[in-house]
Amino acid sequence: MPRLRHHPRTLRTASAALLTALAALAALLTATAPAQADTTVCEQYGSTVIQGRYVVQNNRWGTGATQCVTATDTGFRVAQADGSVPTNGAPKSYPSVFNGCHYTNCSPGTALPARVGGIANAPTSISYGYVDNAVYNASYDIWLDPTPRTDGVNRTEIMIWFNKVGQIQPIGSQVGTATVAGRTWQVWSGGNGTNDVLSFVAPSAISSWSFDVMDFVRETIARGLAGNDWYLTSIQAGFEPWRNGAGLAVHSFSSTVNTGGSNPGDPGAPAACTVSYATNVWPGGFTANVTVTNNGPAAVEDWQLAFTLPSGQGIVHAWNASVTPSSGAVTATAPVGNTRIAAGGSQSFGFQGSYSDAFARPDAFRLNGTACRTA
Repeated sequence: MPRLRHHPRTLRTASAALLTALAALAALLTATAPAQADTTVCEQYGSTVIQGRYVVQNNRWGTGATQCVTATDTGFRVAQADGSVPTNGAPKSYPSVFNGCHYTNCSPGTALPARVGGIANAPTSISYGYVDNAVYNASYDIWLDPTPRTDGVNRTEIMIWFNKVGQIQPIGSQVGTATVAGRTWQVWSGGNGTNDVLSFVAPSAISSWSFDVMDFVRETIARGLAGNDWYLTSIQAGFEPWRNGAGLAVHSFSSTVNTGGSNPGDPGAPAACTVSYATNVWPGGFTANVTVTNNGPAAVEDWQLAFTLPSGQGIVHAWNASVTPSSGAVTATAPVGNTRIAAGGSQSFGFQGSYSDAFARPDAFRLNGTACRTA
């Protein structure tokens, strides 16, 4: 979903002994003083900084009703969330905490935007607090764009739905399931008129989790919705409420982006696999012969190659592999007897397809979850 932004005291010297005593008393009071008071933000796009490195934003973009968030030392809670909007449309807001840049509001010291191919990993941790008397999702958002922009709407939004309450659903339609970062997700794909949205929906609520953001970025690249030459601009965690929402909380949030390491598919690093995609094209139809080479030091067992057919293309029949479904995000599965690709070895398969409009090739491939380079 597109987001809119967002007393000195003077002491008179009496004696050296008195000064020493006062200094000791001041040190004691400082050591035992309570933590800085929580900050409440009610402005429509108001924000504040926590931990000296993350931004908490109210981000009430879809309603005129009052909403307030209270920033804590480690996260935030929704203090007030009045009103409701229809559940068949957009939510009323996205109160959240983020690392990166959101409509020119950049978190202090952030490493973002960062080129995807130059990111070694992006470890993160999140802990949510849920309520029952509201309609909402708990959404962890990852934003990608072909340029290192710090303003406006990015080209692709990845949404990880940790929880949903009420009759709501992601943008677009469900296109299958996927295992990402060791968990199984329902996968939804669509667009909202300004950007593409790829959503990963947990089958049941997740209250807390630590994972690598890049696992979801690479899955998105494999589905043709981003590239290694794109930029990761923002990592956000919060809620999309449709009705009420007071009491929802991000108890804790951490996000680190480590750049400078090798990353599968990075043009400056050796790729773990290479895909050759040779075609023979005629009006309305084509054949594709695909060769998958394992560049790694170990064999790949039970190989599967995931890629996304361009819009308007469909598979008529395939050989030397099972390719399903017949359009969109597809997966080629090894046939019995050829399920292993030795280190330095390759496997080939092919299919006949149809197309409308102009012919195009898939621009990203993933072998058993690892991004490949195209030959």
